[in-house]
Amino acid sequence: MRPFRYQHAPDIGSAVSALAEAPEAAYLAGGTNLVDLMKLEVAVPDLLVDVRELTSDRIEAHPDFVRIGAAVTNSALAADPVIRRRFPMLSQAVLSGASGQLRNLATTGGNLLQRTRCPYFQDLNTPCNKREPGTGCSAREGFQRDHAILGASEACIATHPSDMAVALAALDAVVNTEGPRGPRAIPLVDLHRLPGDEPERDTVLEHGELITSVDVPQLDFATNSRYRKARDRASFAFALVSVAAAVDTADGVVRDVRLALGGVAHKPWRATDAEAALRGAEASVEEFRRAADAELAGARPLPGNEFKIPLARNMIVGVLSELSGVPR
Repeated sequence: MRPFRYQHAPDIGSAVSALAEAPEAAYLAGGTNLVDLMKLEVAVPDLLVDVRELTSDRIEAHPDFVRIGAAVTNSALAADPVIRRRFPMLSQAVLSGASGQLRNLATTGGNLLQRTRCPYFQDLNTPCNKREPGTGCSAREGFQRDHAILGASEACIATHPSDMAVALAALDAVVNTEGPRGPRAIPLVDLHRLPGDEPERDTVLEHGELITSVDVPQLDFATNSRYRKARDRASFAFALVSVAAAVDTADGVVRDVRLALGGVAHKPWRATDAEAALRGAEASVEEFRRAADAELAGARPLPGNEFKIPLARNMIVGVLSELSGVPR
């Protein structure tokens, strides 16, 4: 690990100013991903500004939304009775990630800013456009099992690793930040980027912009929601495909639905085509399959990850069937 300076900022404004004045600086909260990348010298900040105690570690329930402080740990979020009752898919998503020890340390803000676990990104001996722009994408001719089938580019086929972010995307969450230009609110579906020609940029955040909280709007039928994750190991593994869904049905018809996918793209993938196909449709396996096919029509798999298309289709159909009480 390369040497770095450490600074404990007294308040959010000081932290933002410190980063704005240091182009190679980074925020430190739980550090569960950043410190690993520093050990590998994938990340080499010259200054770490500690923000762990600057943002809220509370979950505040309001009639129209729930505010989750950026410093709320993953364990506290998953166990919170309000989250478990109002947004069970979010609790399930958090519990499906990492280990108990990591969840005790990892924060809500940090979880959203995890970097890809693409092995070529973490290997300094191989070309990677995300780590070193312009060097190439080793995954395109290499190991592709974990990589994207939706929204990828010639420059990068990496996937976003967060489970929490997939559930928050389905729930229309909003990320609140404080930055050099002041505060702003960013819909979570717009926080992360597709790779395009700049795969080194994971999010739309500017340098120095700090996540302070996440708002999850009230959604009555989110009590009927689920997060399901397919992975190579039963625990401590990232998603090959994951599905976050909430469904509202009446008299055998889908009145409303929220659906997002993980493990398939450079960002949490909100399945808007499938949602449009489902609203007003019969709640049946046939319609669920048709909606899944509508969403996956744009998939562009590589030989090593073609299996993700039928896997995603089957998982979408399975989760929607369970939530709708439709036998398969």
